[in-house]
Amino acid sequence: MKKAVISGDIVAYTSLSTKDKDLIDKSLKNLIKELEARFDVFARIIKGDYIECYVPDPKNALRATLCIKSYLKSISQDIKDKNRRLNAFKTHGIRLAIGIGEINRFDKQKGIIDGEAIYFSGRIINKSRTTSDKDRIVIKKTLFIQSNDQDFDQTMEVILGLLDASISKATAKQCAVLYLKLLGDKEDEIVQKLELKSQSTVNRHSTAVGWNAIEDAVLWFENQLTENNEFL
Repeated sequence: MKKAVISGDIVAYTSLSTKDKDLIDKSLKNLIKELEARFDVFARIIKGDYIECYVPDPKNALRATLCIKSYLKSISQDIKDKNRRLNAFKTHGIRLAIGIGEINRFDKQKGIIDGEAIYFSGRIINKSRTTSDKDRIVIKKTLFIQSNDQDFDQTMEVILGLLDASISKATAKQCAVLYLKLLGDKEDEIVQKLELKSQSTVNRHSTAVGWNAIEDAVLWFENQLTENNEFL
């Protein structure tokens, strides 16, 4: 059975202040605990700005990817630095690549993840490094995928492009709602966790971020991986 690995690097991390880096580090540790509990993943942070997440059941890979994406964007409102380069972080948060393939060696205790799935995801991230200058970072897309099925990858590239565009335009609050909905929280739970006024506020944020289309994409991905895992 194929596995999935999500690799990602935080946009404009080196431009963050020490205080903001500490905020992100703490937030990522909380995120990893949540993902481990919900999806039985193994995730780790490397050098502060690089994430690797092993997903034993690959059908959860897109949902977990969007959780990471929306969670990081949700905390962007807490970044106070006015550095122009940080606009890229507040817009995109993180670049993420899903690799689907064989994993030959996995040892949680030793931190070993080895196989084509992690090669796929890591290679995409390295190839898609952003161009930048002193004041700005140029980012064309932040969501990627690679498997052994070219047709599937081409279809997913279109879907990921649309998801990318939708989430990049979302506010931090909308992303906070999206994150919790991806985890499967009910609207009354989201109201309490985010201290919102009512469920109608959740509905408004959900509509603005395009939740119905995002949910359809995630469910389609899960169905494809359930039915065709051995071919990817």
